[in-house]
Amino acid sequence: MATRSTIAMEQPDGRVMQIYCHWDGYLDHNGEILQEHYRDRAKVLALMYLGDISSLAPSIGEPHDWDNCPEGVCNAYGRDRGESGCEARVFKDFEDYKANHQYEEYEYIFRSDDQWYVSEYSRAYRALEQVLAEAETLED
Repeated sequence: MATRSTIAMEQPDGRVMQIYCHWDGYLDHNGEILQEHYRDRAKVLALMYLGDISSLAPSIGEPHDWDNCPEGVCNAYGRDRGESGCEARVFKDFEDYKANHQYEEYEYIFRSDDQWYVSEYSRAYRALEQVLAEAETLED
């Protein structure tokens, strides 16, 4: 069963872009990948331009056969399966985003302060780094 998530990015002009990710949206997969591998604004923007994805991976990668996704590479509905209508959705600002975005179990957003935030099951957004640290403490 899929654990769906959304991944968003707040732009310098205030607009917010959002994509959907079908698999592994939970903190110790997508959360950790975003926190560890998508800290550079240019790379996060490249992820947004990829559009909706089936799975998130450390590398955006190059176009490939949908059924033979290379290890460690994102699998994108538009780029790799040829689907249309998979582009990032754009909202006028963060308030518009919160009121109108696609809700999933986990919602990640890269804010204008270059930090990731997460909302779990429509709760308030919290700093992803802090949430991951708290989860690690609970595991110990």
